[in-house]
Amino acid sequence: MQKVLITGIDSFTGKHLSTYLTQAGYSVYGTSLLESGDKKFQCDITCKNDVIKVFKTTQPDFIIHLSAISFVGHGNNEEFYKVNTIGTTNILDALLELNIKPKKTILVSSATIYGNQGLEVLDESLCPKPANHYGASKYAMESLASSYFEKLPIIITRPFNYTGIGQSPNFLIPKIVSHFKEKKTTIELGNLHVSREFNDVEFICEVYKNLLESDAHSTTLNIASGRGIKLLDVIEMMQEIARYEINIEVNPDFVRPNEIKSLTGSPKKLFDTIGNINLKDFKKTIKEIYEA
Repeated sequence: MQKVLITGIDSFTGKHLSTYLTQAGYSVYGTSLLESGDKKFQCDITCKNDVIKVFKTTQPDFIIHLSAISFVGHGNNEEFYKVNTIGTTNILDALLELNIKPKKTILVSSATIYGNQGLEVLDESLCPKPANHYGASKYAMESLASSYFEKLPIIITRPFNYTGIGQSPNFLIPKIVSHFKEKKTTIELGNLHVSREFNDVEFICEVYKNLLESDAHSTTLNIASGRGIKLLDVIEMMQEIARYEINIEVNPDFVRPNEIKSLTGSPKKLFDTIGNINLKDFKKTIKEIYEA
């Protein structure tokens, strides 16, 4: 069995991806900041010696690097760079020091690196303009990681919004679903007329598996579907699922000036690389979260 090491395996994405790859026949190992267990190693990626110990033990065939501070509202800006940027270079440097060359290393960046481009569809040819420390730390990671392209088979991914069972209520879709699950009568939201990508975490897992098995390397790819979903449509879907109507209040603090009404990622480069992937109906996705 081929070994996949997932950093941040106990994260929302890590849990789903671990199950998905295990069912696909991979032997899955992982790192966690807080605990160890069966095939799971406690590891602080900001400490290169921790990373080296894990690599020596696992000798992975593939690496998917999820470990990061991913909540934009995280209070400590310095930690974004310490974890997201330096932590990633620790991983790449450790591989080179140990002369371990996985068949593929996937580094997870973010679509937030694009910032506000004033465009409705974002593709990989655009010059990033991150507007917050999270996006800037991911762009710094990308810039440094690209210098390793000739030494290691690396793919950098830029995921757009996705959701699923177990995602933190800090994120928009779980927030909406939890309001209905708790039978709340009112919800505060921002601009109701925007359209954004909200993909299913299973879509993300399938993309990562297909990328591991592809010939692609030394490249950067959106993980996007190009499918925009209106926020008001999400509310309507949830009202049908929960069988009651909720009162919506627009909180001015949640409304961004000059916000683009429709914003999606171009999936062309991704699908040219791994082929098209069928998308789950979004109403089914939020129904699964609601009933979990």
